[in-house]
Amino acid sequence: MLSPADSLAPEWLVVPDDVNDLPAAVWPASAVRGDDGALQIAGIAATALAETYGTPLLVIDEYEVRSRARAFRSAFDTAAADHGTTAQVYYAGKALLTTTIARWVVDEGLRIDVCTGGELEVALAAGVSPASLGFHGNNKSVVELERAVEVGIGTIIVDSAIEIERLAAITARTGTVQRVLVRVISGVHAETHDFLATAHEDQKFGFPLPDAEQAVARIREIPGLDFAGLHCHIGSQIFGVAGFRESASRVLELHAALLDGGAVPQLNLGGGFGIAYTSVDDPTPIETLAGEIVAAVAEGCDARGIAVPALSFEPGRAIVGTAGVTIYEVGTTKDVALDTGATRRYISVDGGMSDNARTALYEAQFSARLASRLGTGSPQLSRVVGKHCESGDIVVDHEYLPADVSPGDLLAVPSTGAYCAPLASNYNHVPRPPIVAVRDGRSAIIVRGETIADVLSRDVGVEASERHG
Repeated sequence: MLSPADSLAPEWLVVPDDVNDLPAAVWPASAVRGDDGALQIAGIAATALAETYGTPLLVIDEYEVRSRARAFRSAFDTAAADHGTTAQVYYAGKALLTTTIARWVVDEGLRIDVCTGGELEVALAAGVSPASLGFHGNNKSVVELERAVEVGIGTIIVDSAIEIERLAAITARTGTVQRVLVRVISGVHAETHDFLATAHEDQKFGFPLPDAEQAVARIREIPGLDFAGLHCHIGSQIFGVAGFRESASRVLELHAALLDGGAVPQLNLGGGFGIAYTSVDDPTPIETLAGEIVAAVAEGCDARGIAVPALSFEPGRAIVGTAGVTIYEVGTTKDVALDTGATRRYISVDGGMSDNARTALYEAQFSARLASRLGTGSPQLSRVVGKHCESGDIVVDHEYLPADVSPGDLLAVPSTGAYCAPLASNYNHVPRPPIVAVRDGRSAIIVRGETIADVLSRDVGVEASERHG
């Protein structure tokens, strides 16, 4: 029989047989419990990491990132070769981009996709060849486009008629030729949060399919633009391949029609491959994704009597997401009696929506485990919340944690490698935490944490106060 507290749990959340277990799907492969019960990542105890770097702390397992990058490259290379074509894999930098991570994925044979001038500069600072970069964005400024053309970026994914004319003017002025893809909206509705779905018609990205042919015709008129093909992205955190198959079929109709006017050498089907955030999530294996998506393209081409184009894909979350674990220190616990007769336990940690906004933005679900020791209490339905002045400041909405979780304990939240640090803020003037890479028992800061002095450094009134104090 369910307790009153258990009645608050969503249907998908199950009471764990072992409240200290580490479900493999949501943790880096290196995550284990040490002899003292503390969580270890890449051979380093969470307690040691917290003592060295403080909390909150985002820990990135280098081997996990590299192995997933290699797996994507290998899977798509193999699938493409099976159908007589080639595949390029771009790491979607918006998931988490630092100079160190950029070097890791390039070392493993990937290219990098950026979507702002800032991300472009990070990739360049990492020493990434501009020719291996793709540049996305629905509102690239003239300055950003000029910089991209100046450094010799490999591909710009054009998103609007205005952008085409901006590039036309830039290439005419500089005497350059810029390779471009045209982003199209396939109309396939990914089964994901509305804010993560990017292929439905009523949204800001790309050209609707009926308008794309005209956009391509205009690009082909411009001497400074080299039309290289089409791009489509259906959303994020997607399980299965049905959406990709349907999207590919629709885009191939346009691809075939465009062949009457010239070559269409490339088709980029984007990314959005999902990962496990909870033990019940069941992401599609990389090899299955690659094999079935490429096969669908090949089948579509065969049905239309056209050659299979060179293919490109853009995984981001699926490479870096599971590699990340955030470590927090528990500050307070509170049992709140509800009108239903149930009691909800609130566990407050020293971070929150300033370092992980995904729960507030997307109603994202995360897991958590006691990280500094083994819990001895029975599983208790808990909500992990942050320290910010918002009732929506929730890190983990529903989780069973040991009833003996207490102030001073460390909690670890897995699968935080993607979109947590990039979305981080200084809300309530809280400094952003450091990012630490771990591998083979060693750790190193790859992005330093902020101090309150860093946060105040942008407030010119502080300098005025010091001058007149």
